[in-house]
Amino acid sequence: MQEVHEDTERCVRAVRSKDARFDGWFFTAVLTTRIYCRPSCPVVPPKAENMRFLPSAAAAQQAGFRACKRCRPDASPGSPKWNERADLVARAMRLIADGVVDREGVDGLARRLGYSVRQVQRQLLAELGAGPLALARAQRAQTARLLIETSTLPMGEVALAAGFASLRTFNDTVREVFAMSPTDLRRRAGSGGPASGVLSLRLPFRAPLYAEGLFAVLAAEALPGVEEWRDGAYRRTLRLPNGPGIVSLRPMPGHIAAELSLTDLRDLHTAINRCRRLLDLDADPEAVDALLAEDSALAPLIAARPGRRVPRTVDGAEFAIRAIAGEKAADLAAKHGEPVDDPGGGLSLLFPEPGALVDEEPVAALARALDGGDLELGAGSDWNRARDRLAALDPAKVELIAMRALGDPDAFPRPGSGQRWRPWRAYAAQYLQDSATERKIA
Repeated sequence: MQEVHEDTERCVRAVRSKDARFDGWFFTAVLTTRIYCRPSCPVVPPKAENMRFLPSAAAAQQAGFRACKRCRPDASPGSPKWNERADLVARAMRLIADGVVDREGVDGLARRLGYSVRQVQRQLLAELGAGPLALARAQRAQTARLLIETSTLPMGEVALAAGFASLRTFNDTVREVFAMSPTDLRRRAGSGGPASGVLSLRLPFRAPLYAEGLFAVLAAEALPGVEEWRDGAYRRTLRLPNGPGIVSLRPMPGHIAAELSLTDLRDLHTAINRCRRLLDLDADPEAVDALLAEDSALAPLIAARPGRRVPRTVDGAEFAIRAIAGEKAADLAAKHGEPVDDPGGGLSLLFPEPGALVDEEPVAALARALDGGDLELGAGSDWNRARDRLAALDPAKVELIAMRALGDPDAFPRPGSGQRWRPWRAYAAQYLQDSATERKIA
């Protein structure tokens, strides 16, 4: 199947119409200016013969193009493909976004995927025009820009938090990608942000987004101490690689306002990625709704409230345990959760890790499988293998866990098969669910 960036005519039309639906699907490199943009860039489009279309920001950077200062292509929503697919490239992209290359290197990425380094590099290059190191570098540059523009941290601390090995590499990368020094980027942004670990960010998404339904589910399921709905925002604790964090997520016109309090700023990109995954912000709602609206049973529901998302999770193991524990999840959290401090609200606990629950029923078998590595529900997990293992543990919950923890867009945790709604059965389930939960945050 032809990739979006390979369909030149379609890409040119998207750029000329400034179609934001394609942001993140491809990037436009302008041969005359050596700048790359998102399709919706507000500047006057270049001539078609001067456009080159690339599948990733990393590919554009590798080819020597700099990020546009107007449209900030590095801040585009992610490509929907990586959350819709279960193949090697999609799994690799989810792991890279979760920070695996920065923490474990390319060898660690390949080991998690069960392939050789050469196989991973070859497939990523073929589809994205960049290998894992280049993709991780582009991600570090984006994290650096966020910290430069939203905090007053010294540049040495920004470099470390963004994952750069040295201040020199940090400076060179920022200049190369953004055509500005870190100091100039901060001066241009007029940053007056905090010097602490508390950051205020905007999380972009593809419109439409039915935020009320999405946040209603999260509020209805909130686990005391771990999550809460406070003053119009969903707040929860995060278990991150370098320490705990707290996030507040608030729906706003055109974006999600996120406030992150992190123990260690090296976890910034991982935290952002997990929040985006929780809220399904990289989905392509127009593609989903267009297919589902062909069904007369769903068409009026979609017309009334388009842009339903699948509420997912920040931690696959946590969700699976909660799904099987049911009403006992709160007791497990209270008994085994790790304490956290929340000056801004009522959060007090990190949800316990599987290893703490191996003797607790009804989740003991699941906890042992997760703790021992027999079951993997992380960003790069193999969906088919995980389903098979889950079926042996609790067959009644396989589809629910596949939908929320694995992120399978075709999972269907309802009676019946829903075959006519494939490959978007998880979204059909959202349109069909009882709207009673939405009244909880009214």
